[in-house]
Amino acid sequence: MRKSYLTFIALAGTVLFAACSKENLVDNSIPAGKGLAASLAGDASVRAATLVSSPLISKIYAYQPAAGQFINETALGSPAAAQALIGSTSNMVSLGGFGGYIIFGFDHSVVNGTGADLGIYGNPLGPTYQWSEPGVVMVSKDVNGNGQPDDAWYELAGSQYNAAGTIKNYRITYYNPHAAGTSVLWKDNQGASGYVVANTYHTANNYYPATAPNQDSVSFTGTKLVNTLQPGAIITNLAFAWGYSDSYSSEYPTLGYNTFDIAWAVNGSGQSVNLNAIDFVKVYTGQNCNAGTMLGEISTEVKGARDLHL
Repeated sequence: MRKSYLTFIALAGTVLFAACSKENLVDNSIPAGKGLAASLAGDASVRAATLVSSPLISKIYAYQPAAGQFINETALGSPAAAQALIGSTSNMVSLGGFGGYIIFGFDHSVVNGTGADLGIYGNPLGPTYQWSEPGVVMVSKDVNGNGQPDDAWYELAGSQYNAAGTIKNYRITYYNPHAAGTSVLWKDNQGASGYVVANTYHTANNYYPATAPNQDSVSFTGTKLVNTLQPGAIITNLAFAWGYSDSYSSEYPTLGYNTFDIAWAVNGSGQSVNLNAIDFVKVYTGQNCNAGTMLGEISTEVKGARDLHL
């Protein structure tokens, strides 16, 4: 998203976003100290942190963006941009439209301790002028011990997980126009279709991801969040209360990241899952929304992540 365009209207007015109670979520986290140590003891799949462990991303396992205006541009929409997140919180990668994702991990397992366990950096704007591009977060534990993100994935259920308008198992397919600077057609499993609209700022790149395994179409499935785009003379995209990356919140100005609790993990049926630690994190764009030719598609950006226990 072209946030450089948005900077000059940062004082344009106040936006409010809905609050949501966390009371309906069961906190399965293990208290820090003796209880946590006991839960990890004898679990060979947990990679313990050491004195030299880094709190930041140590490996990018996959980067598969959806169609978007930055995609295939080296600075923001390429495998090189994704790799630049390792050990850093100052670089940035775009995930493109709905479903585009990145998978990363740390040089140790992130334990499910008391309170927030993960911090994920993005570049939302707020509070006076609000621009958020919410990303859904999933986690996985390396149960089979092969060092690859091929075990079960669990969504961290944020404030919108059970909200009206949230669509589970939403599937979207993007079709390659095989041309630079051209809008990309999409169709979904709800009977809708539309375009990731090309703009005059990005004309040299094909918006369809060159990293896609199929060069004619690519599909993504996940939880689609309700659109929060507010049209008008000043376009805003409202944040959600909690549980999503690249989403403005009251904690963001102080911390610089959104916080996540592994205890929010749910399986595909929405049931809480008790994970004592996780090894892999997946972030994907959670909205399918276009803000016009000036701003383009809603596309989650990631600038890094942090283990909040180190």
